[in-house]
Formats: sequence, structure tokens, C-alpha cells
Amino acid sequence: MAKDASWDSTLLSKNSKIVDAIKNLDSTGKKIVLVVDDYRKLIGIISDGDIRRGLLKGAQLSDEIDSVINHSPFIAEIGMTGESIRELMISKKVTQVPILSKERVVLGLFSIEGADQTPSFDNTVIIMAGGKGMRLRPYTEKCPKPMLNIAGKPLIEHIIEGAKEQGFKNFVISINYLGEIIENHFGSGKNLDVNIKYLREGVPLGTAGALFDYRKNVPTNETVIIINGDIRTKIRYDELLSYHNHHGAQATMAVRLHEIQNPFGVVTTSGIEITEISEKPINRSYVNAGIYAVETSALDILDGDYCDMPSLFTKIRESGELTIAFPVHESWVDIGSPEEYLKTNLENW
Repeated sequence: MAKDASWDSTLLSKNSKIVDAIKNLDSTGKKIVLVVDDYRKLIGIISDGDIRRGLLKGAQLSDEIDSVINHSPFIAEIGMTGESIRELMISKKVTQVPILSKERVVLGLFSIEGADQTPSFDNTVIIMAGGKGMRLRPYTEKCPKPMLNIAGKPLIEHIIEGAKEQGFKNFVISINYLGEIIENHFGSGKNLDVNIKYLREGVPLGTAGALFDYRKNVPTNETVIIINGDIRTKIRYDELLSYHNHHGAQATMAVRLHEIQNPFGVVTTSGIEITEISEKPINRSYVNAGIYAVETSALDILDGDYCDMPSLFTKIRESGELTIAFPVHESWVDIGSPEEYLKTNLENW
């Protein structure tokens, strides 16, 4: 365990916005934000999970950070021995803890050795790449959608490299339509320094149905990350996994806030009486982002027939198991139309 020499960068003013906390987490590479007052006294801490739980409760990125602050964090006071702090950190399952004076002024940040290094995960990342991409014709007439060129390389390669950078090395790609193009390009994954295996669908089985064969060949239990092969995103798969495990869920679905503004004034009535008039209201709802964390034991509910992921989640929930949502605030785009494909190719990621 060591005192973090760059801990100052984690400090954030109490008057900041939620988006500022996200930027701080991204820029520092730490897993903690220390919220302080004008005298550098600790008000509380913010983690990635705190932000996502706040978003699910209705917080907006432009809101002030108070709604997502953990006001009662685990802390270490100056004078405590390093060994006692380490034992407490292990018992509390935290990797970083602020060091405070008696007056709660932040004096530093203790980190368990290796907490700032990229971890290595044995969890399998399953990429669903078997669809025909009908909405992207003519681009997908001779090329599977996940192999479309985005910024100089296939879309699916961006997915693999993004997960690899976060410590994931084991991949399974589910293929059907023009699947030999994908398999011939990536092979075993040796050129990308990862391990790649394939699920070959004889007939289209849906985004979840193909997982039936995976479960048959992997009888041991693990948590797998599943992602549609037509998505480009900067989502933190490691944070998704941590969030899933923290809540003890059987299945976690990444969701993204979608806003639709009504172009008209909406009139609410009770009988003939007008009770409310809202001018061009904005309807906000969470939509499926096509990324999941799932316990393989939950796949036992599959029977080899066609099944999509929403249906799988419904089956798991109806069986009495916990299914939860993981709000995505990172960049995310579904390459689902020619217009979106061309636009994404022009964007700077």
C-alpha cells in the first residue's frame, strides 16, 4: 500500500456538476473523486457507481454533484498505521481511501498497490456478430456489418481493442451471415494478442439464442460480457462488471438515456377541465444499449430456440432472479443505418 503522489488531481469543488465528476474520473484514471469545500475539507466521495445510480434516479449530467455524493465514506485519519489502514480497506473492499486531518482536511490518498494499474480479467467477452444488417444495405451485401470499416479498421476490431485496453483478453464471436469473413480476418486473435473462439449459428437464433451452445460447452459458472457487434462505444466494461457484481445481479443491461421532444404543447385534462399545459415537453426514457453482463448460470433458461436479449431478461426476471440497469454516460452509437455509418466515420473518437 502506498500514499498516492498524484492525489491532488482527484479533488473537486462542492459546486461542480456531475459531468465534471465524470471528466475527473476519466482524466485522473482513479476510481474516486474527493469532493471538498473551500478549505479542502472533505464533504464526501464520488465513484463511478455513485454516478450511475444517481442517473437512474433521474439526475442529469448538468446537475450539481450533491445528489451523487457519498457523504459517509470510509476514511483514514492521520496517525493511523499503514497496516491498519490496509486491513480496513480489505475488509471494506475498497482500493483507495482519503487521509484526513482531525479537522477533515484532505492530506492524501492511500491506494492498495496495483490499484491504479490495468487489471486483468478472465471473463469472456461475447460479441454478437451474426446479423444480416439489412438496414445497412448496400454496404452489407458482401460484408457482415461488424466488418464495416470505421476509421481505418473493422468496427468489431474497435470493440475488441477497447475491451483489451481494459484488461479483457478472452473473446467469443457469434457468427452466421458471411461469418467466414470475420473468422478469416481474426483467426485465433493472435495478431491482436487476444484469444478468440467462435460460435457458429446454423440458423439465426437471435442475440440470446446463440448463447445456448456457449453454455453447453462452458458448464462452469462465470460472468460474461455480451455486446452487439454493431456498436461503437467508450463504455467501461470493467465498471459494468464491477457494478453487476456489487449488486449481486444475475443479468445487467447497459441502458442509455433517450430524449424525444414533443413539437406541440401538451394539454392534460380531467374530464372537460384543463389541469395542466406543458409547452413542448421532453420525454426521457432509458433504452437498451446492446451491452450486458450475465451470469452463465442464467443461460440455463435457454432451450436452443430463437431468443433475443430482452426476452432473456424477461425470462430471468420472471424466474425470480435480479436483473438491473447500468446507465451509460460514455460515448455510444449504434451503426444501424447508412446515414449513421457515414456520420460515425467522420467523427473524431
